[in-house]
Amino acid sequence: MKTVRLEDVIGTENEVKGENWTSRRLILKKDNMGYSVHDTTIKAGTETHLWYKHHLESVYCIEGDGEVETLADNKVHKITANTIYALDQHDEHLLRANTDMRMVCVFNPPVTGQEIHDEDGAYQLVDDDS
Repeated sequence: MKTVRLEDVIGTENEVKGENWTSRRLILKKDNMGYSVHDTTIKAGTETHLWYKHHLESVYCIEGDGEVETLADNKVHKITANTIYALDQHDEHLLRANTDMRMVCVFNPPVTGQEIHDEDGAYQLVDDDS
């Protein structure tokens, strides 16, 4: 069994920051669970373009208020605390935060922790866990 405390991830290489977000990677590919788990904060007043072409993602909002717009159909989905959304079609989307939003994100396949968003808002597949 493995336990990970959020406070032990903060300030390490597993806390990754972007312009609009901070992602604390709790479970990674090297943990051999078949998925990765991230505690992510989205900054209030931001819009982030994301398109996980190589990963499926489920996102559970535990704090905050915002919306997700899926670009294939331009549908806007209201996201509030206690709401989960699943990007089950590799959906290209815009994530808008009205307030700071705290999300628990699960990725399949799991990320290694080395990924960064490319120009399309996607993570490339990374094979090396080192």
